[in-house]
Amino acid sequence: LAVASLLAENIPIRLSGQDSGRGTFSQRQSVLTDIETEEKYVPLNNLGIKQAPYMVYDSLLSETGVLGFEYGYSLTQPKGLVIWEAQFGDFVNNAQSIIDLYIVSGEAKWQRLSGLVMLLPHGLEGLGPEHSSARPERFLQLCAYDNIQVCIPSLPSQYFHLLRKQAKVNYRKPLVILSPKSLLRHSLSVSSLKDLEEGSFQEVLDDPDPPVKATRVILCSGKIYYELLNRRQERGDDDIAIIRLEQYYPFPEQSLKNILSKYNKAKLWSWVQEEPSNMGAWSFVRHRLDKLMKKNFNYVGRDASASPATGFPKLYHKQQREILSTAVGPLGNANATA
Repeated sequence: LAVASLLAENIPIRLSGQDSGRGTFSQRQSVLTDIETEEKYVPLNNLGIKQAPYMVYDSLLSETGVLGFEYGYSLTQPKGLVIWEAQFGDFVNNAQSIIDLYIVSGEAKWQRLSGLVMLLPHGLEGLGPEHSSARPERFLQLCAYDNIQVCIPSLPSQYFHLLRKQAKVNYRKPLVILSPKSLLRHSLSVSSLKDLEEGSFQEVLDDPDPPVKATRVILCSGKIYYELLNRRQERGDDDIAIIRLEQYYPFPEQSLKNILSKYNKAKLWSWVQEEPSNMGAWSFVRHRLDKLMKKNFNYVGRDASASPATGFPKLYHKQQREILSTAVGPLGNANATA
């Protein structure tokens, strides 16, 4: 819908990546193929109205070459959206030189503006070290002087408005979207058509059901929010506020302060993430949060690790349960946290 609405406004879209035509996680069916004739049909190029072109390409497994090409394309075509999608966010590892040398520093070094979008599927799902993390810590370490945008939308409406915003704003900055995987089919990660028709991208999302008297505040990002929400509901806790940080950088200081100040009387403040402590956003947010709220934020997440994720599903689930038990509390059933 985001892409179609932009095309209808005569804004061209270019998307390339590994299996982007179909979508690795079935998040789109951009290209339909006749199984008898093998003829390709692209619905987004047949909207029935005057529209801009939609160009979608299944690229080679050569991240450095493809991302470098798309960066160059974004420099010469500032109008519209130029998007590169990794099959899994981890695959961006193989294009790190393009990110360091060009994407995050091209404006500072050469005054060259790029609105390139990088879709990097991110989130620990128990699938192992090379299918879990888009390495947000690396991008956050490279953030300075508003050089890039790093966002992690947790709702369809947020994703929708973020893509449209990137195409329509009057500036050009590269955008990194730590895009959803399991949230594509999560029963709670839903938005109404009205949510798409109205509003805009929100850098911070307040607790949709805030407690009257919060004694504990949890700040998090991404899919861990829904697991924390479920644990709160299962326990029946009515004193925990769960706030989502949807944009890491530029750091939304004022928006975050406005929301967190509502819970100023809370006693326990926590940052919760599923990534290891030396990865994810913890090293980036901890000092900003302490300075912003004059509170000591408690870290809840996995211990530091050399690998972004375990390769053992049972260990993954055990670690995930421990995070929830520490952040919110254990379930009544002792076996549930074993």
